[in-house]
Amino acid sequence: MGYNISDMIQGFHTALMPINLLFVVIGGFLGTIVGMLPGLGPATAVAVLIPITFGMDPISALILMAAIYYGAMYGGSRSSILLNTPGDGSAIAATFDGYPMAKKGQAGQALAMSAIASLIGGLIAVVGFILLAGPLAKFALKFGPAEYFLLFLFTLSAIVSLSKGAMVKGFISMAVGLLLSTVGIDQQTGVYRFTFGISQLSDGIDFLVVIIGIYAVGEVLYNLIGIDKLSSKGKKGVGKIWITKEQWKRSLGPILRSGPIGFVIGCLPGAGGSIASMLSYTTEKQISKRPDEFGKGAIEGLAAPESSNNAASVGAMIPLLTMGIPGSGTTAVMLGALVMIGLRPGPLLFKDSPDMVWSLIDSMFIGNIFLVIINILLVGLLVKILDTPPKVLYPIILVLAFVGTYTMNYSIVDFYLLMIFGIIGLVMKLLKFPIAPLILALIVGGDMEQNFRKSLVSSNGDLGVFFHSGISITLIVLTLLSLTYPFIIQWFKKRKKSADPANESM
Repeated sequence: MGYNISDMIQGFHTALMPINLLFVVIGGFLGTIVGMLPGLGPATAVAVLIPITFGMDPISALILMAAIYYGAMYGGSRSSILLNTPGDGSAIAATFDGYPMAKKGQAGQALAMSAIASLIGGLIAVVGFILLAGPLAKFALKFGPAEYFLLFLFTLSAIVSLSKGAMVKGFISMAVGLLLSTVGIDQQTGVYRFTFGISQLSDGIDFLVVIIGIYAVGEVLYNLIGIDKLSSKGKKGVGKIWITKEQWKRSLGPILRSGPIGFVIGCLPGAGGSIASMLSYTTEKQISKRPDEFGKGAIEGLAAPESSNNAASVGAMIPLLTMGIPGSGTTAVMLGALVMIGLRPGPLLFKDSPDMVWSLIDSMFIGNIFLVIINILLVGLLVKILDTPPKVLYPIILVLAFVGTYTMNYSIVDFYLLMIFGIIGLVMKLLKFPIAPLILALIVGGDMEQNFRKSLVSSNGDLGVFFHSGISITLIVLTLLSLTYPFIIQWFKKRKKSADPANESM
């Protein structure tokens, strides 16, 4: 797949046309707003707006849909930071440190850092797209069922390893998530599993229902327990709207490391922003000099996943455009839309329609810059949410949670599930069980199981299939390292402490 400078310049010319600039701004703004709403992620936004693209110029249609996609990645973290309610699966990691920052009166700084990290992550990914689209598309094709199973296993091991001091609880949380992922019709045998005769469960439990239940409803229930104390404490200030030099210094490294991670993970079909943001968060916590601050409002703990999930949204475009394989739920919707408007994604797309591809890539540069401006301008308005009295704010959150849940499948059963998972979220919070392993296990559990079974079927039950490729062996080593790393670091610290002459003299 060759590139030429004239195609790139022509792409900028097309992307900078007034009508396409308008679509970039409209798409990015709509994506940001929709991304903030629980349950209405980028896939829903693109699906709802597909009819608008009928009759549009194909290039403009693609620019609009892409802007909605990465705009929603920006927006999903707004509600994560302010309300502890992720708008989408990829925004879960933003709750870990973003929400504690808001509770400490640093909401303005958290929102500003989220926008900056998303911008840099997005721009890193666009550069990666320009340079590496061809090689990464070929690399992604090397992932078979065994490699995908091990990738998911590594991701789960990395998130569980964060629960040091409570790894047993982390494993229990992960096991519950994997059990929940088995609900529904088995894709290989057609057998109904754990549906208890409820037809609405035949397609499984929608992970967004679980996310909204555990995070939004669970958080509201937890805060309602002490609402009188909360009201009497008075409001925390929103803090500065811009980040400090120290915060920037702490965040720059994580942002630059997490962008490439998110981009590469985004290129793998089916991996998506959830895995990318979780991996970036766990990586930063494990290499940080201040790991104990993570989960308590460490700004780098917010910057890393925000850079990563936006980079993943750009990376997901590579398998879509180069191979016609959707890299995420949203790009699956976009694939259908592209076919409807007469475009056939695949290797020939770059050869036959370089103007369209380069216009899209260049619009991503422009769109990310527009989005960071929009999001920073919105910071002052958004932080006013925190000024809302708890007795008014919590019912609003519950209404948004129930409306968002109902609009996903228009099923009353989802209401009951939402309440059940709200109670589970409350219990987990009270007993200090980590929630992230449960959510991630639910998201990847189905694909993980199917890839495990496909691997065994293809090898006639030989477990050696998981050791046949260099990618598989690398992922196995990374999985073992992620599980043992906390213990190794603890052992080194104890050894260093015992060898310290100052300690010996005391």
